[in-house]
Amino acid sequence: MASVASTYARAFADVIFRGKLDVDRAMAELQAIAMLLSESSDLRRVWENPAIPAEQKRRVLDVIAKRDGISKPVRNLTAVLIDHRRMHFLEAIIQQLQKELDARLGFVEAQIASARDLSDPEKREFEAQVGTLTGKRVRARYTRDTSLLGGAVLRLGSTVYDGSVKGQLERIREEIVGA
Repeated sequence: MASVASTYARAFADVIFRGKLDVDRAMAELQAIAMLLSESSDLRRVWENPAIPAEQKRRVLDVIAKRDGISKPVRNLTAVLIDHRRMHFLEAIIQQLQKELDARLGFVEAQIASARDLSDPEKREFEAQVGTLTGKRVRARYTRDTSLLGGAVLRLGSTVYDGSVKGQLERIREEIVGA
């Protein structure tokens, strides 16, 4: 599944950059189609049913695209997914596309868990420090994890920086057990 999603995501990222499309608009349009698909089992059944001719499916897509102001490139990607019976990969494609676009635009995704909700100045400071660490612009997602007791845990891809009280206590425990 990951390779299918990656293939379509890379190809559509190429379309976005070659066509100098608005990245945020393209993502919003794809997410709107995904939302329609998740909310309408009838639409999902039509687009995923191999007995319904592709041109009928595309007519339904065209009505939706016109009604919702979906751009031609996003409409075309959706049509390709419908024609190749890949609509069930749409969510994964959107996730991979976001990663691909972030990489091409010089963003790094940071997942930050803290013991308490951080204030806006604290978030800006955290993001500035992560930007200095990575040399990239930061797209941060914040969560609250009261089990941390204090501090924060930063995840950049598969790398974890644990500055939490819980993490410090765990390291101390390991040192005592190991000694």
